[in-house]
Amino acid sequence: MTWLITGGAGYIGGHVVRQLLDAGERVAVLDDLSSGHPSRLPAGVALVRGSTLDRAVVAAAIREHAVTGILHFAAKKQVGESVEQPFLYYRENMIGLQTVLEAAADEGVRRFLFSSSAAVYGMPDVDLVTETTPCAPMNPYGETKLAGEWLVAAAGRAHGISTASLRYFNVAGAGAPELADTGVHNLVPMVFERLTAGRAPRIFGADYPTPDGTCVRDFIHVADVASAHVAAARRLAEDPPGETALVLNIGRGEGVSVREMLALIGEVTGRDTTAEVTPRRAGDPARVVASADLIHRELGWHARHDVAEMVASAWEGWCLRHPEARRA
Repeated sequence: MTWLITGGAGYIGGHVVRQLLDAGERVAVLDDLSSGHPSRLPAGVALVRGSTLDRAVVAAAIREHAVTGILHFAAKKQVGESVEQPFLYYRENMIGLQTVLEAAADEGVRRFLFSSSAAVYGMPDVDLVTETTPCAPMNPYGETKLAGEWLVAAAGRAHGISTASLRYFNVAGAGAPELADTGVHNLVPMVFERLTAGRAPRIFGADYPTPDGTCVRDFIHVADVASAHVAAARRLAEDPPGETALVLNIGRGEGVSVREMLALIGEVTGRDTTAEVTPRRAGDPARVVASADLIHRELGWHARHDVAEMVASAWEGWCLRHPEARRA
């Protein structure tokens, strides 16, 4: 198998590239480098710089590298931005996906893995979110991920492509400091940024119906997210083309509150993480925690890293890019 990884120079894609190589797979990357960076890629990995909206570039990459399977990560992924710029998100996430799928079908690629998101669920009123929990996305980002799953499944049925859509929950950590998330959009890097600036971290609402009043989330190490994608890719490679259509959660099945996460960040960094409580953000559900039973049954996969490892590895990556953080 040779896998084309769209968005492979990004945070999650970069981890998947390394783990696929470690597993003995051949890899090529397609990335427009709008948020990814070539430094994430090991030496020798072919990088095609281009957009998933460019059908000719995608098809040429498939032919040039004799691609037999695709892992599709390339997408816009900021919830707030998606609300402000829905046209951008539907164009990049939906038309980009359609373009890659069309090229795959025409070029004879028969394995396709779609990187989806727990955002498809919206605000589920359940203790554990299973793959059969009704989907009700609350923003254009989540809408494009759910519609993307539908398109992937339909293309698989129509063209004999084995498919998998993986819904991952709150990703954190780094497999190596140089692979750490460079964005400041999720809880852990947002807290790091505030601490580095000498400011108190913020809690958005402390009056939720949870044990300590703060939101509860399922945090998953990015290395575990990557290993789940590798396990799914191998499953698609082993099964006859067109016979597999998986939709799976990636999570630990354990909830951690915002206050608990702040306390852990304080232990790792040695900083005071006493928080400033601000009003709730619109659309934040009280609790979103995955059931990971199905992915274990289907792929034999389970998460190996705990929350302390996520925070410690994320801090090392943050300090690599922000050396002043250790002195703050």
